[in-house]
Amino acid sequence: MSAVSWELRLLKALLWTYIVLCLVIASLNWGYLPSATAKVAKAITGLWHFYENWFKSVLIVVCGWLTLRIIHKKKQRTTMRKGNLIGFCLAALLVHIILPLLLKNPELYYFAMPLPWSTVPLQAGVEGTAMHSSLTGSIALSGIRSSLLFFWIYSATILVGTVLFGRRVQCSTLCLFNGFASEVFAPAFPLVGAFKTPLLPGRLALVAVIRKLFFVMALALTLYWTLFKTGGGHPSIAKLETVKYLIFELLMAMFFWVAFVGRLYCYYCPLGTLLGWLGRVGGQRIATNQTHCIQCGKCTAACPLSIDVRSYAMHGLPMEDLSCVGCGHCIDACPTETLKYRTRFIYFLYEARRNH
Repeated sequence: MSAVSWELRLLKALLWTYIVLCLVIASLNWGYLPSATAKVAKAITGLWHFYENWFKSVLIVVCGWLTLRIIHKKKQRTTMRKGNLIGFCLAALLVHIILPLLLKNPELYYFAMPLPWSTVPLQAGVEGTAMHSSLTGSIALSGIRSSLLFFWIYSATILVGTVLFGRRVQCSTLCLFNGFASEVFAPAFPLVGAFKTPLLPGRLALVAVIRKLFFVMALALTLYWTLFKTGGGHPSIAKLETVKYLIFELLMAMFFWVAFVGRLYCYYCPLGTLLGWLGRVGGQRIATNQTHCIQCGKCTAACPLSIDVRSYAMHGLPMEDLSCVGCGHCIDACPTETLKYRTRFIYFLYEARRNH
């Protein structure tokens, strides 16, 4: 059995483990916990915190290493993907281990979800909500304030960083929801069946409609929780977002990881939609004229978002698709190295260094 074979088998096994544990522990945390005894509830909460923080962090490091080994064995470049994996490892270390210990908040990962992806951080700041009551009992008001400060600083960093460096900052370097899984488990997709193109053009039109609906819903929820400062708002609104998260984000994302290639949630992620527009403002693109295109199609085949990069490279035109997450898979796959990730700011830094 070759080295790649055992590495790939282990990676697939770890992906299965991650998915099963996620669904089981999420069911316990969101379903059974409210009716459990105090002792059982404490055990479930401790298990959830361990899984979300320590287990996930170790998983990112181990699976990132396995993925790089598999890619190296195939004699493919790993420049962009290595940067992605290093970013996710550092993000996990900071968000899941270092800062939770410093701020004494094991649920800090909730505050690493910039608007409009989730309004959980906003709910934590609203008196009367379940999130506020839960955190007040575990980390007190001072802990909530410090966590909210982290949330706003983190969100501002993501927004400004996207304008300067493109959608790659969040979606392919820092996202500890779908982004990290799609990168560290990339060679393991799909777990069942053979590789399939993520979405055909006809289905992309349907996903575009879903993306708009999710974005509008996310903005409505953001506005709602921004208006409520006390009283907790209507309980059904919080339940609505919980259902949205469990079914359309957690469960559907897990299904996509199993059935396809890991990035399908990125098509309709409300934060990704906003960052796509901000990336356009900052001039995010894949330059396709660095050398010459031989029309091998490896760039298009490598793209987890089904973007036809080759059609742009054929004419030397920059690829500026709003769905591009800046993962750089196409860049690493190109045998002639004619592709380059760019934003206006990155190009400015490049020119300044070249002329220095």
